[in-house]
Parts: sequence; C-alpha cells; structure tokens
Amino acid sequence: MASGDTRFIFITGGVVSSLGKGIAAASIGRLLVARGLDVQLQKFDPYINVDPGTMSPYQHGEVFVTEDGAETDLDLGHYERFTDANTSRASNVTAGGVYNTVIRRERRGDYLGATVQVVPHITDEIKQRIKLMAEATDVDFVITEIGGTVGDIESLPFLEAIRQFPVDVGRRRCMFLHLTLVPYIGHAGELKTKPTQHSVNELRRIGIAPDMVICRSESMLGDEIRRKIALFASLPVQAVVSAYDVADIYKVPLVFRTEGVDDYILSEHFGIEAPAPDLSGWEAITRRSAVAARSVRIALVGKYVRLEDAYLSVVEALRHAGTHHDAKVEIDWIDSEEVSDPAVAARLELADGILIPGGFGGRGIEGKIRAAQIARERQIPYLGICLGMQLAVCEFARHVAGMDGANSTEFDIETPFPVIDLLPEQKEIADMGGTMRLGADPVKLHDETRIRALYAEPVVYERHRHRYEVNNHLRRRLQAAGLICSGTSPDERLVEAIELAAEQHPFFVASQYHPEFKSRPERPAPLFREFVGASLAHAGVPALLATTAAAPVPAGAS
Repeated sequence: MASGDTRFIFITGGVVSSLGKGIAAASIGRLLVARGLDVQLQKFDPYINVDPGTMSPYQHGEVFVTEDGAETDLDLGHYERFTDANTSRASNVTAGGVYNTVIRRERRGDYLGATVQVVPHITDEIKQRIKLMAEATDVDFVITEIGGTVGDIESLPFLEAIRQFPVDVGRRRCMFLHLTLVPYIGHAGELKTKPTQHSVNELRRIGIAPDMVICRSESMLGDEIRRKIALFASLPVQAVVSAYDVADIYKVPLVFRTEGVDDYILSEHFGIEAPAPDLSGWEAITRRSAVAARSVRIALVGKYVRLEDAYLSVVEALRHAGTHHDAKVEIDWIDSEEVSDPAVAARLELADGILIPGGFGGRGIEGKIRAAQIARERQIPYLGICLGMQLAVCEFARHVAGMDGANSTEFDIETPFPVIDLLPEQKEIADMGGTMRLGADPVKLHDETRIRALYAEPVVYERHRHRYEVNNHLRRRLQAAGLICSGTSPDERLVEAIELAAEQHPFFVASQYHPEFKSRPERPAPLFREFVGASLAHAGVPALLATTAAAPVPAGAS
C-alpha cells in the first residue's frame, strides 16, 4: 500500500472481561501477515498506572518487555508470538500514560491557558498515539485492542477517541470489531443471544456501529443463531463470526480462516485484494502439537504459581520447545515457599527438569535456592531465568565455593558474600517504575561453552528486566570453583549467562536475560529448546530431532 494509506482495525469487548480480545487481535494479525501484509498491533489499557511495571502479577499477570525496553501488557506477547513482528513502547498505551502526557503539557503552558478537558485534549492524545503507530512503522494495518468492556467508566475516553477517529482519517480506512459472549444456559438447553444484543446496543449508544461481531461460545454457532445476531446488529450474516472454544490458542487463526474473517475484512470491508494466506507452517505446528505422544514433566518453581498468567511467556516458550521435540510439556507448579516440605522436595527430585523464572522480592527465595541445589546435586536439567540465574549463583557460592551465607543484597544487605549486587547505575535511583535495565542488549557468548554451541552465534540480542547482577568482586572466586560465566556483556563487565561444565552436569544453564520473550511457535528460544531436549533425555525419552548442528560442547570455562 502507499505510504499514508494504513487501515485501522479496532477491537472492543462486551459482556464480561477475559473473553480473549488479545487472542482475537493476534489471530487476525496472523491471517493478514500470512497474506503478505505488514501489521502492527496496539493495546490500550484504561487503568491509571503509567505502565504495568510495578503492578502485582496477581492483578495483572506477567509484564511483557519489548525490544526497546517498555514494560507492557501480556497481550503484546500474544501479538509477537502470532505475527512474529516486534512490538514497541508505542504498542501499549495506558490511561495513566495519556493523562501524564497531557498534564505535563498543561504544566508547561502548552495549552496557552485553555481549560484542559477529556474532550478534546485526552481524546486527541489517544488518537495521536494511534496515528504515530501508523506513521512510525508505515504498515498496511494497525490493529488496536481496547482493554476492558463496553460500559466501563474508565474505558469511555478510549471509546470516544476511536469513535472520532474515522472523522480524521476517513470511515473507509477504519473497521470496528466487537467481541461478545454467547453463553450456553444448561437448564434451558440453549445458547442465549441477549448478552450480545445488549452489548452491541451499548456500543451503539457510544456512537460506534460494529462492522463485525465475533461471538465467543463453547461450541460453534448454528445458522439460526447467526441470523438472529446479524439482524439485531444490522450486519450481514457473514459478519457474525463463531469464535468457539478450542484446545489450543494457536488454532484460533485457523478457525477464523475457516470462518472467512480475513476475506470479509479485506474484500468486503476494505476492498483490498491480497494473496491467499500461507498457513502451512502454522497448520503444521498445531498438528504436531496435537499428535505429540511423548511427555516431559517440568517443575516450575515460583512465587506466583496460583496465577499461571504470571509466567505466561515462560509457559508458551516451554510449549514451543515441546512441540519442536514432538512432546507435550506437563508443568508441575511448585510454590517456592513450600519447597521445605519433604513431599514437595520429592516432587522436585522426580522432575524431568527444573525451571526457576524471574521475580522480585524476598518471599520464597530460600525455597528457590533449595530447588537449584536439588537440580545441581541430583543431575536434573536446570534452566534459570533472571532471578533464577541469580539464585543459582547464590546456591553455587554457598555449597560449592565455600561462601557460607552468600546471597543477593536485594534480600540480605548484611550478607558476608554479596555474590549478587545492585547494578552501579541503579544505586541512586528512587523511582521504581520503568527504571530497571530494560529491553534488548547484546550478549557475548564465549567460545567452548554450552550456550555458545546451542545458539551457534557469537553475539545475540536478548531482553532484560532487572536491577541486580553478579558481583564482579566475587566473580573470580566463583569461576575458580567451577562456575562458568558463559555469556557476558560485550565489554565483559556484566555476567549474562552461567553454566556448569558438561562433565559436571547434563544441563545446568541460566541467563540474566529473558529468552522467553523472543520465543515463537515456529522458532523456539534456543535455551528452552535445549532445556526441554535435555529434560526428555533425563526422563529416558530418546531424542527425535537433532536440535543443534554445533560440535560437542567442551568442558572449558570462558
């Protein structure tokens, strides 16, 4: 398409939250990408927090980190995994961020004494964020998901902004999709369309007439139900989409393709011709995942295990790796505060692999250190991510390097061996939000190490989210005891990855960065890929795939 001819798709939701607007947006993005179009996705969140960086994972789920270092909503992870296009800080906009920008302008006097109001100042800023996404990326489509549900007070400025948006760019360049619930009422034995009717009417009251209604339901909608919804929504029947439950979220784009969603969007609404979608690779991945007969059990040791969304990208990266090996990954969720329980420790000892993900705060730390010790001593494949690397270093320092009481200064400021300490540039920082080491940085992978072999590249770019690092004052002592610092910053000032030699352990690798953020269904993150492969080998399951073409890993340290 010509520059400045970007089309805009807005996705709203009604009836209840958690219907899957993010998956719907990502699936539509996948279909458009499969047809050779350039797509960027964007999430608008109506909460007043400037970003989700300081929010509890129990309230918000994981914080997804973009290449350019933005702390964002977890839906951006879905966007990247489905479209294989990197998002950015422009891809996640919160009400707090919008109000903060407008208020700072008012304080500077940019409005020349005018009364600053929700309309037009807040809505203009929201519209500007949409236009900037199109201008900065010069894509064919910008898909914008509006968080919350129609009728929420906090969502109204966003809905008003997208209602106005066609006036700015033209109605023919905009499309409104509305996701609703069609519940099945058991005692009545039928699906009910009233919630969808009320939701569409609420959207109309705001001034937005949906161009397509996507109906979430347990099973596929029949023709009669579709016609009824189409009648009340003033839409053709083909604009009513049945988004029924599937066992695998990666099947949703295939369901939408069968429903003709991409054809309707391109041909019927926008009048655009595009090649038929190439979904062969996507179909192969979903088929392979469905028929996988082998299984591997991974113990995931964390402090937020009551909410699986707190580790969403980790879970998805494990799934990608499992599919690569034609295996299903069964996750044993282990609360790190319960590792002292002999029964829980026994579950760890019987695991095929042990993974400790990132996190903050002192709760459950000793349980994670004990889990790392079990993995090392019992020769169980181990993958540590961010905090999982730091605690593996603490465990090694205590039980191998002879540093009794070794710890991170995040948890014990008086520790005699602060093997993990605050990054020097973090020492004077007072604000908590958006001030960590964030985003993609180069990582130098040292020769003759396992991690260098599995990446098969000397330098990789991986995403970070942390304040603490391995203490260089104690690094030589750790290395002398056998800890291999296999990945560092290019100047070798920061330790980015550690491992144990191949003759010491079948697979003991940990990274300061978060490889899960860059894992894709068709291209698993190398650390996860090899970790799951090692876990299958530990379980006695023969390998089906040669996962790396690299030479055998030498035992030498970097």
